[in-house]
Amino acid sequence: MIYKTYYDSPIGKLMIVGDSNNIIGTWVEGQKYFGGNLSENISQEDGIPVFIKTKLWFDRYFSGEIVSPKELYLAPFGSHFRHVVWNTLLEIPYGEITTYGAIAKKVAKILNKDSISAQAIGGAIGHNPLLIIIPCHRVIGANGNLTGYAGGIDKKLQLLKLEGVNL
Repeated sequence: MIYKTYYDSPIGKLMIVGDSNNIIGTWVEGQKYFGGNLSENISQEDGIPVFIKTKLWFDRYFSGEIVSPKELYLAPFGSHFRHVVWNTLLEIPYGEITTYGAIAKKVAKILNKDSISAQAIGGAIGHNPLLIIIPCHRVIGANGNLTGYAGGIDKKLQLLKLEGVNL
């Protein structure tokens, strides 16, 4: 069974989706790919322990505390390639940024490929179902531009400022 709950954050209302033990997705209302490809009926259930833990995690994050995604039980749906990209994003430290090209080089090495396009990486990042938790907001364009963010560039900027990134 899949459940959902909501969290009012400084960047907008977040929908948190999971089963009894894991978080499957977090999306901000109005974002691109909201809800991902969830197709089954989702019941609202606010008291599930994994949701309580995730909301406390968000409380800490938005109060400026450095928190780790490893504190949560994550089970996003996606292809092997997307999981490799998302796991690479989890390695970006709080308050730091990297580029799509740098992620592409790391992913290519993991997958034993000569290269992977930054556009392919951008596609996987754009479909990140765990907004904020998997920190895709920490990825910028090669020229320093705040390119692409499914939640909106304004929200990406808010998150980076919260983390103390000097843009």
